[in-house]
Amino acid sequence: MANEQTEASDRGMVRSLLKRARSTLRHRSHQLRFFLDEASADHAISKLRASVLAGRKPASSSPTAWFVCPHYKSPSGGVRKLYHCVDTLNDAGLDAAIVHARPGFRCSWFENTTRVISASELTLGPRDIFVVPEVYGRSICNLPPNVRQVIFNQNAYLTLSSLQNGLAYAAPYTNNPDLALVLVVSQDNADVIRRTFPATPVRRLRLGINPSLYHPPQGPKQRRIVYMPRKRPDDSAAVLAQLRLRGALNGWNIVAIDGRSEAETAELLRTAKVFLSFSFREGFGLPPLEALACGCIVVGYHGSGGREYFHPPFATAVEDGDISDFVSAVEATIYNIDNDPLSADSLAAAAARFALERYPLEVEKQDMLDIFGPLLRS
Repeated sequence: MANEQTEASDRGMVRSLLKRARSTLRHRSHQLRFFLDEASADHAISKLRASVLAGRKPASSSPTAWFVCPHYKSPSGGVRKLYHCVDTLNDAGLDAAIVHARPGFRCSWFENTTRVISASELTLGPRDIFVVPEVYGRSICNLPPNVRQVIFNQNAYLTLSSLQNGLAYAAPYTNNPDLALVLVVSQDNADVIRRTFPATPVRRLRLGINPSLYHPPQGPKQRRIVYMPRKRPDDSAAVLAQLRLRGALNGWNIVAIDGRSEAETAELLRTAKVFLSFSFREGFGLPPLEALACGCIVVGYHGSGGREYFHPPFATAVEDGDISDFVSAVEATIYNIDNDPLSADSLAAAAARFALERYPLEVEKQDMLDIFGPLLRS
């Protein structure tokens, strides 16, 4: 009997360990899918090299910032930011363009009229700049030589994860004579890059919120809770399951924001009272901040990069991975909304004011000009 109980206990332990391992692998593959595989990165960079060999602009031409960009068909905040940066520079009279490896590709999941070219169309000048995301990894070192580079690192934690594969993955930051600077999007990530690569020049781009999209609604909000299921799907499923079992979500509409355009996402945020944040090791993590700008009360993980704007009482941070604490924080938020709706409305208004005043779009635009202006005029 004792042996049977021991075997049953062992089987239960093995099942528990396998379940945990599968969960970890699912989460890790979800995180790393935003880091280009080496074949895709090498292919994109090789197209750029071939184009440069085909021809160069005359030395007298004005310098251009070429933003090397993955051709993601589904929404990606990092790709959207690259497009917006090109728009900002062009609006200021500076030359910039998105460069996709795939001919004819343009992101269609948000509205844009951004200047876009394919790698085969690129003609490089002697004073041009490559602006390349961190997701290209060690392939960054294979960019055409003797052209200044800015690594636009929108998630330093992806870079840290890549280092476990060997020191070659540090080469773009430590053994790269063309590197002009590394651009990051949060104070947290600036600290991470400086601590990891102390000799590398680092600048921070302060991100801003677009008030024409992200703002409180004109009328009352719905009893709606929104979240993004692509972020830590196991955690979101566990939190929502516990809340449902406890009856906390009765009378609430739960909406997963997935596969939506930027305009559709903003509209859903404006209609919701609560945003659940499942951020994980973020460069900055714009969605929770955009939710605040729309008057949502935010509950959940700040993902490190978002720590700077997770301020109570309108943003409640939960210890990373603590499902029980997450559930308790959501229940407390729902209780406060139901029992003191006037105070909840005041809190939502305060959240929007904080986000839009602390992170204005004008500051981001000015940072872009302060950082790239000297590079494009030198």
